[in-house]
Amino acid sequence: MNYDSKDPSRRSNNYWLASSRLLLIASMIGIGTGLASIAFKVLIEIINGLFFIQSSRVLKSLLGEYYLILLPALGGLLAGSIVYFWGREKGGYGVSEVMAVVDQDGIMKAGPVWAKTFASAVTIGSGGSAGLHGPIVHIGSSIGSVVGQKFQVSPDILRTLLACGAAGGISATFNAPIGGVLFAQEVILGRFSSSNFILIVISSLISAIISRVYWGDYPSFMVPPYELITPGELLFYLVLGVLAGTLAVIFIKALYSAEDLFKQIPLPDYLKPALGGLLVGLMGVYYPQIFGVGYESVEGILSNDLSWYLVVILMGAKLIATSLTLGSGGLGGVFAPSLYMGSMLGGSYGYLLNQLFPSMTALPGAYALVGMAGVFAGIAQAPITAIIIIFEMTGDYKVVLPLMLVCVISALVARGICPESIYTLKLVREGRDPYKGEKIDKMGQTLVQSVMTSEVETLDINYSLKTAREIMQQRSYTGFPVMSDGRLLGLVTYEQVLSALKRDENSCLREIIKPDLIYVHPQDTIAVVVEKMAEGDVGRLPVVDPEDPGILLGIVSRSDIIEAYSMAAQR
Repeated sequence: MNYDSKDPSRRSNNYWLASSRLLLIASMIGIGTGLASIAFKVLIEIINGLFFIQSSRVLKSLLGEYYLILLPALGGLLAGSIVYFWGREKGGYGVSEVMAVVDQDGIMKAGPVWAKTFASAVTIGSGGSAGLHGPIVHIGSSIGSVVGQKFQVSPDILRTLLACGAAGGISATFNAPIGGVLFAQEVILGRFSSSNFILIVISSLISAIISRVYWGDYPSFMVPPYELITPGELLFYLVLGVLAGTLAVIFIKALYSAEDLFKQIPLPDYLKPALGGLLVGLMGVYYPQIFGVGYESVEGILSNDLSWYLVVILMGAKLIATSLTLGSGGLGGVFAPSLYMGSMLGGSYGYLLNQLFPSMTALPGAYALVGMAGVFAGIAQAPITAIIIIFEMTGDYKVVLPLMLVCVISALVARGICPESIYTLKLVREGRDPYKGEKIDKMGQTLVQSVMTSEVETLDINYSLKTAREIMQQRSYTGFPVMSDGRLLGLVTYEQVLSALKRDENSCLREIIKPDLIYVHPQDTIAVVVEKMAEGDVGRLPVVDPEDPGILLGIVSRSDIIEAYSMAAQR
């Protein structure tokens, strides 16, 4: 088969058919994640009402204000029981698990996801200190995986559809379609690629439209207009970037230390979230602002409505409460807590600067806004996503320079102290390699010259078919280059020789060799080799001189590629 002789019109038709099919699938995922996001947020509101309004009427009459202690504990007990009895199937939950699935086969099962989703809604709705980010990414990705499996797409496309679902979930939940796209590429896939960009954008866009139809088109936070007062103020923001990166690492360490601590407690797993909730409840009696997502407090500091001492206390309290909630086994995300802590860090730092340099610095709310993005950039080590998603959530683009500076510095500081993000560290702790897929993906860009076999056995063009068959039977190869006077003429397979012998036993190789040779160059990548092998339905390809295709330099086979990929996966 001639690799270059495909009918252009046929290839064009196939391309448009395949593209239209994928766009339809991405649209379906966008619709599904948009609706799922609405349902998830409504479910949390209902559960929150049941705990803090309905239940409080009974508990408050018995315990007074101390009834708050029991709410997260009861929610933790319910959530822990749901996961223990209905969602214990192997596999985690949240962003880390989605990243692990992307690095494998892209297959997610819907059953356990819904049980854990309800448990996460109970955790958040009952006052547990966690966010919507992790659950909605998992929900969206599972929708993408299930839809992709129904349409029987390839593993590579299935991984992209997981990213489509993650982008749709972020887009609809936080009204941040661009942030959703960047999060899917920077965090979930770990790379930016034009090949999957369109599908992810379509899914994110449709999901955002559905969400806006239901909730309206409003930013997550209403903030006053802030701007850079003087260029010299960037030095203060640089320090904030260092502080944000440091706080991000402290949060990561505290979260996983709490997880280790709860693992050592001799209690059934379904009771541990209740214990964590009880401790959060004790804190919440004095500082109820730490319950749930906590966006009201974030808006308070962004509007400069909170006192400096309360801001400092809430920053530490939220860190402890989130570590207790998630470390004990409660389900939820870390995005909202990171925004909360970042806003409090930035706000407290802004208050200090306002006291020391009142004429040179913006209001504390400006530093709170930038600090939000900084801490998330540090824990996720995803500065680009942090910059864009905060823009979309606040609608404030006037602090772009401080925002970019703080996010980049924070990510660098966090990576310098802790090489793993909050997501990849979880996988590493579980003994899984978060970079396995990245290593294998890089193998696709490996050059042919590094995996080809230079010493090649060949057949002469004048060999009879019987001689060729005897040589092939003595070797394990299925295809041989055919030479004439030291120049490559073609490639012949064992099946071709046997087929020709049935027609004429006295013929020679010259009579069956075709001039439409498929070959590769030493500087081609393995990805090119795989594509040409698939097009030509062959298992070996000759490697020739780029200047003269008659000069044989080596041969590359499927076994060479498989061995290279296997070694990359094990490193």
